[in-house]
Amino acid sequence: MEAREVALLLMEEAIRSANPYGAVRRALSAEGRRLKVFNREFDVGGKVYLLAFGKAACTMAKAVADVLGDRIEEGVVVTKYGYAESCPRGPNIRVVEAGHPVPDENSLLGAKLGLELAEKVGPDDLLIVLISGGGSALFLLPEEGISLEDKIKTNELLLKSGAKIYEINTVRKHISAVKGGKLAKRVRGTVVSLILSDVVGDPLEAIASGPTVKDPTTFQDAYRILKLYSVWEKLPESVKRQVERGLRGEVEETLKEDLPNVHNFIVGSGTMACEAARRKAEELGFNAAILTTTLEGEAREVALAIGSIVEEITRNDRPLEKPAVLIAGGEWTVTITGEAGLGGPNQEFALSIARKIAGLNVAVLAVDTDGTDGPTDAAGGIVDGRTLELLKNAGIDVENALKRHDAYHALERVSALLKTGPTGTNVNSLVIVVIPKDV
Repeated sequence: MEAREVALLLMEEAIRSANPYGAVRRALSAEGRRLKVFNREFDVGGKVYLLAFGKAACTMAKAVADVLGDRIEEGVVVTKYGYAESCPRGPNIRVVEAGHPVPDENSLLGAKLGLELAEKVGPDDLLIVLISGGGSALFLLPEEGISLEDKIKTNELLLKSGAKIYEINTVRKHISAVKGGKLAKRVRGTVVSLILSDVVGDPLEAIASGPTVKDPTTFQDAYRILKLYSVWEKLPESVKRQVERGLRGEVEETLKEDLPNVHNFIVGSGTMACEAARRKAEELGFNAAILTTTLEGEAREVALAIGSIVEEITRNDRPLEKPAVLIAGGEWTVTITGEAGLGGPNQEFALSIARKIAGLNVAVLAVDTDGTDGPTDAAGGIVDGRTLELLKNAGIDVENALKRHDAYHALERVSALLKTGPTGTNVNSLVIVVIPKDV
């Protein structure tokens, strides 16, 4: 197989390994009144409720429905537009499709329905909460006095600022009525949360802004982040007012202690996806290594760093001998200033690394595992040693395209966009480098 074919095969294996349905089925089982999650058992004497939100909400909910069947008294599932095909159906399950990465009215509706469901849970009942990436935008309920429009404006400012996802979520939690453990505080019965991680390092409090987890961040942290990324002065007044009240201790902080009735479990992550790709590469005869599962930074700069390692292997057979596969997982960002074109972090990564690997016998794939990179229909990009020349022949000024953050149109011209459609999972971004043996 050519290097590009191998890269695509490894990507498919990685995404398949992070399938939310399989992750939940491996973690969850039930017999009679007993519910088992990994090695923990819970007695279910009352009713069972189901609340799922995030890009993988439907496939996770389908797995729970297949385990518990008609034991589910009532459910609410909130997912991204176009992702509802795999949702369990029935008169007792309400499915809401909402906006991501920019929340909308349906995000508000989904959170209201979810909170109403949580408040129905009695002391002897069980609430199963399924959380996956995208939940911060899809499950949205601003604190009193903050409008949906003001929350959307704040979200847009943060997404364009270059802030890391956990920093964005720190702010989100402090202007939300459900994040930062606030959802869990409203439940009288037992809460079991099954979580698919899309955050570097898998910190529970950062995934979908931690609605069922205690939160170590404070209003002071939120204020510092807003100032650091020059967002504070641009904020809607209602959001500023909420943060200022929090700084003065006039409003309640996020959850700061473990609740005895709340139990959180990670069932899938980017690490699992990276390991699956590595195993497959070794089966195919490659020397394979996971560089890191916690890669972060500005997309175009991170790409050049990875490109330097690729060049070293290609020319000097170190730190791996050819044929080699390099794998990295994480969350890279794009800082937008002024007007911008179309693209996403993985497309920008691919366009940037095309400069570094020009002329080399390699292929590099960068993909968001949920199938959507930024506000586009592409999951990322796939480039090789010929891509830069093809771009130049097509009249594309690569440096200008990077400056304008218009990677989508540049890659589109040379058939280097990667389009997977919705994958049903979301475990961060993934880079796969394939370096064949010299012919």
